[in-house]
Amino acid sequence: MTQARLVDSHCHLDFPDFEGELPDVIERAQAAGVARMVTICTRLRNEPQVRAIAEAHDPVFYAAGTHPMSAGDEPLARVDELVALARHPKFVGIGETGLDYHYTAESAEAQRRSLRVHIDAARETGLPLIIHARDADDDMAAILRDGYADGPYPCVMHCYSSGPELARAALDMGFYLSMSGIATFPKSQQVRDIFAAAPVDRVLVETDSPYLAPPPHRGKRNEPAYTAHTARVGAEVFGMDPDDFARQTAENFDRLFAKAAQWQAAA
Repeated sequence: MTQARLVDSHCHLDFPDFEGELPDVIERAQAAGVARMVTICTRLRNEPQVRAIAEAHDPVFYAAGTHPMSAGDEPLARVDELVALARHPKFVGIGETGLDYHYTAESAEAQRRSLRVHIDAARETGLPLIIHARDADDDMAAILRDGYADGPYPCVMHCYSSGPELARAALDMGFYLSMSGIATFPKSQQVRDIFAAAPVDRVLVETDSPYLAPPPHRGKRNEPAYTAHTARVGAEVFGMDPDDFARQTAENFDRLFAKAAQWQAAA
């Protein structure tokens, strides 16, 4: 595995899959060259537990929002609520939010309302919006564009596996695409082609662990250490040396998640 300083830009360390194992999981990540991780809170009522993980582990940062699949049964987030959370020094992103019409189309209207709240919070805080998109490309592009017209905001399309049109719309607004284990699957050539067409300085890597483990761990619990496997495939997609790709994606992360980079520099 590469020993360059990778960043797992999206994982879920508060999920029960990691209970009682976090010190070992983080140690394995660092041994694999993954120097930093962003753990994502998907329901705002769980924010204290996610914050505690970031506070307890130096390489871990966190973000919080209402996941679109939870938007129908969680209270609507408020902009001021998200802005207040963002005052924490290790809170570095807004979300994950977005639209999921694959599993939860019945709550589409609640998802759209929630997404707009998170866009406003990202604009107000300057922290990157973290987007989950599934089977909702047209609505997603329209809402992101409408929000951007009201004032620019930074954004990453997490675990990107949507179509090329949404990717182009996101890149045209200066957003980033994040590569997960999906890009390593044999049947994911379209996803790899979308990344290959993107500027390499707008690409991040992630695990979305405990989900989507890349080969040779596919079908098992994913964890931040496996970012290295996805990054190796990413290097192949861009025709780059793995260490150079790791450095590039870490630089991209620092540019987008500037608060994490500043905290690290001051630590």
